[in-house]
Amino acid sequence: MDDEDLARDHTGEHRFKAFRQAEALIENRRPLDALKVLQPVLEAEPDKPSVQLLAARAYFHSAQLNRAERAFTRVLELDPSDHYARFVLGRTLQRLGRLVEALGQLRMAWAMNPVPEYQDALSEVNARVHLQEG
Repeated sequence: MDDEDLARDHTGEHRFKAFRQAEALIENRRPLDALKVLQPVLEAEPDKPSVQLLAARAYFHSAQLNRAERAFTRVLELDPSDHYARFVLGRTLQRLGRLVEALGQLRMAWAMNPVPEYQDALSEVNARVHLQEG
């Protein structure tokens, strides 16, 4: 292994540690700190679904909903089968007041993975849409 390989390994290791640190910060309800730690990883690996998903979660939890929407949408461009990204995109659209769009994403998430959390969110948004229509 030459010096260039070592440098790449170190950089990869550093990005991995930053990613894990950002995950821990989100879990500890510190999404803004997570975004600071994650920034170099986002710059180095903008097309990696896991990186975009973590950034999207941090944006969502820090109420940066337009950024969250863009990041979740990017995740789904990279991996259309990510039911969790669809679920939280639906929740993001719900928080933005775009209930019909939210309903579509939540329906897809639930169809892909019918867990109670997805069903609850789907039922809640569905009820709100019906109230607006009625």
